[in-house]
Amino acid sequence: MAATVKDIAQRTGLGLATISKYLNGGHVLKKNQALIEEAIKALDFQVNELGRGLKTGKSHTVGVVIPELSNLFSTTIISQMEDLLRQQGYGVLVCDCRTDPKLEGEAIRFLMARRVDGLINMPVGQGDQNLRPALQKGLPVLLMDRLIPGLDLDAVLVDNVSAARESTAHLLERGHREIGVIAGPAQVFTSSQRLMGCQDAYRQAGLDPEGQHIAFGDYTVQGGYSAAKALIQAHPAMTAMLVTNYEMTLGAVIALNELGLTLGREMSMIGFDNMQLSQVVKPGLCVVEQPLKDMGAALAGRMMERLRGEGVPSPQVQYLRARLCPGKSVRKVSATKSDRGR
Repeated sequence: MAATVKDIAQRTGLGLATISKYLNGGHVLKKNQALIEEAIKALDFQVNELGRGLKTGKSHTVGVVIPELSNLFSTTIISQMEDLLRQQGYGVLVCDCRTDPKLEGEAIRFLMARRVDGLINMPVGQGDQNLRPALQKGLPVLLMDRLIPGLDLDAVLVDNVSAARESTAHLLERGHREIGVIAGPAQVFTSSQRLMGCQDAYRQAGLDPEGQHIAFGDYTVQGGYSAAKALIQAHPAMTAMLVTNYEMTLGAVIALNELGLTLGREMSMIGFDNMQLSQVVKPGLCVVEQPLKDMGAALAGRMMERLRGEGVPSPQVQYLRARLCPGKSVRKVSATKSDRGR
């Protein structure tokens, strides 16, 4: 027979009101909290989440909408965020919108129908129409990795301008002038920020930003593969590439292998995210390491502040720094001409 609140009361010696307050998310004395939690574990007590939600108006869940579940950047952040929210008694519902604004709107409506207490969104479009129902309802809404122009919301971002500026400068300092950049979709905030950083590096070096060659991918392996092939075939003098996410970096490496170009000798490369690829590829890949766990922690912390009514009253945008991890995939070349293939 399943344990009840009365069983917890009998085991702890506490009143039903105190136990009910704790189970419904209220604050109780630390010693009482410890007694209740010990009893819950010993009795294998299961909270009736549906009943609690109907009583409190809270589901103790946070909804998350991301472009692609196959994207390791997003899922790594969510994994860290979920661990921290679970420690605070909150579950996470994740929806993949396939980088489609229409599906993104459907996902947000789906999560609202499940009475989520807050929403974290990595937006795929530039408008606020999909988030408007949640904002009108007064739900706490956080943006992950991307901003929506004109919308004043809490957000946690990587400083993409600085990351791309530092990466491009690293290539320029080693003599590369014909540099290919594989960016994400043109309309996505992070893509524009990274291109801005690339252009800054050229200007700071006294060079014309038109010297870089740009291809727009879709943050997938196939997108990186196709963009890398197109750049190499269109610009035979190109000596280096900056690839701006993990999946596209993997695709670009596959393209180099297929074209018979040796990484780090005939084509230098800087990729994004220090995951398995940088450890497997030879020579070791130079990568931009984004602070994924820090992003997850920052998003979880800000969401809890909003859910509890704590923290600063106005929305804030938090920028986290990425780190360039040197590798042997970037070599020095003559700054006056291409020597690829020698």
